[in-house]
Amino acid sequence: MAEQYDAVIVGGGIAGSGLGTVLARAGKSVLTLEKTLAFEDIVRGEWIAPWGVVEAMRTGLYDVLRGANDYHIPRHIEYGDGLDPATGESRALLLALLPGVAGPLSVGHPQACQALFDAATAAGVSARRGVSDIVVESGPAPSVRYTMDGTTHEAQARLIIGADGRGSVVRRQAGIALHQEKTHHYFAGMLVEGADGWPIDVETMGTEGDVQFFVFPQAPGRLRLYLSFALEQKSRFAGHDKEQRFLDSFRLSTVPNSEAIAGARIAGPCHAVPNQSSWTDSPTAPGIVLLGDAAGYNDPITGQGLAVTLRDVRIVSELLLGAAEWNAELFAPYAEERRERMRRLRMAAAMDSIVHAEFGPEATARKMRVITQAAGDPAIGMARVSAMVGPELLPAEAFSDDALEAVRNA
Repeated sequence: MAEQYDAVIVGGGIAGSGLGTVLARAGKSVLTLEKTLAFEDIVRGEWIAPWGVVEAMRTGLYDVLRGANDYHIPRHIEYGDGLDPATGESRALLLALLPGVAGPLSVGHPQACQALFDAATAAGVSARRGVSDIVVESGPAPSVRYTMDGTTHEAQARLIIGADGRGSVVRRQAGIALHQEKTHHYFAGMLVEGADGWPIDVETMGTEGDVQFFVFPQAPGRLRLYLSFALEQKSRFAGHDKEQRFLDSFRLSTVPNSEAIAGARIAGPCHAVPNQSSWTDSPTAPGIVLLGDAAGYNDPITGQGLAVTLRDVRIVSELLLGAAEWNAELFAPYAEERRERMRRLRMAAAMDSIVHAEFGPEATARKMRVITQAAGDPAIGMARVSAMVGPELLPAEAFSDDALEAVRNA
């Protein structure tokens, strides 16, 4: 006999456990199905933009995430080719850009997942791990079959929620198409510890030689590092010694204290992914709604993944808790808002890729022209500001084709 729930959530990570916690705290019966037995470092987003922190506050999940790592990064400094380090430091961007938010929240992804999973369980979610062979049936009476400990189970619900990441089983079985732009570079990351010479209060991003680099502190000496690089270097960080080669790439002549990074201890795997944005026309099907990466994801070059997910959790939870009937029409506002949000974020990421993820003297010269022109005309590359404050706070023209061309032709 099938178990009965208000909601069955496939995926117990940030999106799934976050939404499950909010719904269970409001008295809804929730089953969460998670395939892993433990959350591991597979190099995912660990930087929550200020606008994503606002979303966490609005859903009541902020304190849970702070429990995983209570550290906000206060300053951003851009280094790199063509830039004088002292000038960059004098123009450091203070990241307390939104009221009540001290800056981006820097938190380990596995730790954040576990903290939210534990919060969901504490709120009353029936959370099951190690599940496999998930089969979703959409329609007016949606259901899920799954295997756990060698036994097949079935659960029926008012709604099935797909929060199972980029390769979403729910999305595929529901027949929801995922659109992807052409891959334009690769993105690799790794965690290090013992980088004691790096200032805890500074994140940095820039371009040197044939890489774009990112440094995000999480605690004294602990840094999450990322590099983006050209498509023709697909195998740059492959092989048995890839972690050390990745670390050696942080011997950057344009970045003060970079030796503190290159001399740090490897504290996690190095993993690279192709970089592009993706989206769905609508993240819904009869009896099903998607959120987080399952519904489409932004190019990680601007670090929007966790903020996108937290907004999804907020909007979907508000719709569900504000309605007696959980029908397909309920999610029309979510689908509309998300469609435009992801379009704007795609445009912002495309602009940032032009400025920072293209390499060589001509690319450096264009970067410097964009920086110079933006100082006199904030409309140049304005969309890139959305990475911090959110895409809805800027005018629509900031995300137009004309705006993109202005950056490309600077």
